[in-house]
Amino acid sequence: MPTILARLRAETRPYHDALEAGAFNEALRAGAPTPTGTAQFLERMYGFLQPYEAALRAHAAELGPAWELPQRYRAQLILEDLGRPAADPGLPLCPAMPPLRTVPQLLGALYVMEGSTLGGQVITRQLERAGIPQRRYFSGYGERTGRLWKTFGQLLTEAATPATADDIVASAALTFQHLAAWINQP
Repeated sequence: MPTILARLRAETRPYHDALEAGAFNEALRAGAPTPTGTAQFLERMYGFLQPYEAALRAHAAELGPAWELPQRYRAQLILEDLGRPAADPGLPLCPAMPPLRTVPQLLGALYVMEGSTLGGQVITRQLERAGIPQRRYFSGYGERTGRLWKTFGQLLTEAATPATADDIVASAALTFQHLAAWINQP
């Protein structure tokens, strides 16, 4: 039987690919990201991250301290990158979030959002090559990115059970789908 991480990678690949098919990622692949396109992408990511992180905060006690959730909150980094006030950033929030009411649903969403810290490392290098100023959001957790991803993978493997694995995978797929719909809209 495949591990939960192997299942997540395999079963969410089409949704991950659909997310990456958006205009911002196309510009990155073509080596032509722009400051405006980067800012628009960050604004959309904030609109998804803010309600996602609110759901995580609401369930932090259920997940427990081992998940190091305070270190994993990154919406504030986007506000810093955009020079927006935290009190009222004036950015739209995603109106169609995936369900984030249960621990398995949150774990599926965590898989997607934690995985984005790895992809952000690649984006940071591409933005640097294009002369676009450093964006803290894309740098993930900096030097701690690998350690936090490894810790996440271990915790997820321990948390997933035969009774919850299907819900975790379904939640990750829905998270990719909702995020792609939000990020890639015209």
